[in-house]
Amino acid sequence: MKKKVNKKKENIKNIFLIIIILMLIVLITTLGIGYYKKATYKVENPIATLEIQDYGTIKIELYPDQAENTVRNFITLSNNGFYDGLTFHRIIKDFMIQGGDIKGDGTGSPTLSYIDKSIEKDSDKDKEYNINGEFIENGYEQNTLKLEKGVIAMARNDYSSYQYYDPSLLEEGYNTAGSQFFIMTTDDNVSLTGSYAGFGKVIEGFDVVEKIANVKVKKANDEDTEASTPEKAPVITSIRVETFGNDYKVPETHDQFDINSHLSSMFSSTVDQ
Repeated sequence: MKKKVNKKKENIKNIFLIIIILMLIVLITTLGIGYYKKATYKVENPIATLEIQDYGTIKIELYPDQAENTVRNFITLSNNGFYDGLTFHRIIKDFMIQGGDIKGDGTGSPTLSYIDKSIEKDSDKDKEYNINGEFIENGYEQNTLKLEKGVIAMARNDYSSYQYYDPSLLEEGYNTAGSQFFIMTTDDNVSLTGSYAGFGKVIEGFDVVEKIANVKVKKANDEDTEASTPEKAPVITSIRVETFGNDYKVPETHDQFDINSHLSSMFSSTVDQ
């Protein structure tokens, strides 16, 4: 009888031991798989889908590793519907197509309510904003993306013609991007690399880009030297960005620089002297 009891205890002990061993195997396997996934996991880059009325679809892979804040700005504006109904307002053949201006003439800027839902539209807090230029000339060495065919970059103001009055205005222009972007249509202007924030590249629908690039253009007015205003501006039906579950957050912004006020103040102080 005693032997049977001892044998029963031994069997129970063995069962517990087997269970513990199995639990350890499961734990080690789970940890191993988790470590492997973490070691081999690659974050998918965001994909922007541009639907252009009567033209088709363009897909662009965005590169947060090149220009993170620029990508965050583009994603937020796109997914909040900012670009819906806007146009490609400036087209220069064998160079680029430019769009994303809320006014449709190259003078518009986004306001904070488009990226921050806590700000009421047209309220005192709903100011026009800019983002810093993430490119080499502006001290941002991380962005090495060449402005070659298919690359999307942020448009900004160029104040180089005002350097005679104030040399610092050149750098002021570096940080004047807002919502306007352009897509390069050839490799002929890669010399712009490092002067504008490239942040992605067309991966599908470059034929649509080329169709837009061939739209008939005219001068905006008699005084304009550049014939780049489309006779019938292609309409952006929508832009939406798939982020694959990654949170890119709201972009960092600053108040929009007003060059007219700056020059007026500068000339006024000069006259007073």
